[in-house]
Amino acid sequence: MSRVKEPKYYMCGDSPPPAYKGPGDAHSNQEWVWQRERYLDLFDDAPSDRLRGESTPFYLYNRDARRRIAADVPQARVIAVLRDPVDRAYSNWMHLWMDGLEPCADVLEAVRREPTRIDRGWAPFWHYQSLGMYGRQVADLYDHLPREQVLLVRYRELVDEPSLTLDRVFGFLGVGRAEIDTIPSDNSRRFVQDGPRVRAIAPVIRAGAALGQFLPPEVWRRISRPLVAQLHRNGTTSRPRLTPEQRATLLEPHLPDIELLERVTGESFADWKGYRDGGSFETRRSGDGAAVPRPRSAPGEAELTDGVERPALRG
Repeated sequence: MSRVKEPKYYMCGDSPPPAYKGPGDAHSNQEWVWQRERYLDLFDDAPSDRLRGESTPFYLYNRDARRRIAADVPQARVIAVLRDPVDRAYSNWMHLWMDGLEPCADVLEAVRREPTRIDRGWAPFWHYQSLGMYGRQVADLYDHLPREQVLLVRYRELVDEPSLTLDRVFGFLGVGRAEIDTIPSDNSRRFVQDGPRVRAIAPVIRAGAALGQFLPPEVWRRISRPLVAQLHRNGTTSRPRLTPEQRATLLEPHLPDIELLERVTGESFADWKGYRDGGSFETRRSGDGAAVPRPRSAPGEAELTDGVERPALRG
């Protein structure tokens, strides 16, 4: 695998990354590996008979990346990990909120602001809802690469049956299987409630991230660490869970796309269509978070059917 995780090369096309304008975007842009020689250098330690790969979460989302991969490496094998789109959006928002970069304390309001943020040039990481529209993404991926070169893995499979799922991955890649003794927990940090502390510290973090574009990435990360630690002070390890009403609101725009994904793949994603308490790695692994089916529609309303979860492309 590449020495740099998530190099984002195929999002650029040998040009500098776009001048994204969201909080911290300009700073993050410095870490993109967009020059071809630098990208190839990431694999220069690999023996000639080894498979080489990298993992950039946004390749599945980025149409140009899908096209560039197919054109540059037509024999590529792509592993796309698909996560329940509501869980994915909530985790995405939580990540940026706890970094002090997300200015909106309400995930529903943050999602409502997404179209405006996209129009203003915020980077893909802020596209909470759009990143989880897997139906259109997978359909387009199949237009660029043969299906036998694409492996779709569900995030819950990695959580529930990691060894069996990784065996599928190894078989797909044609490499020997490896024994997996332990699965690391997710990248969880302390949750901080909105309040005076957050409203005082988070704007400083966002302002510093804007200034960080003029410093090497490692310098700003080192400077920002005490600020983030202050933000997390008195935080809690227990994260709030989405209510049924919140989940239903976040789910509704995804339903047509989930049905498209089912048609494209011939698989059922019915477990994404109901309320599930939890959704984090830990609650999945502990057995919590059973899905609750959505009620059948009232007369005159559209009725949901069960129908026939990042590359690696990762969603």
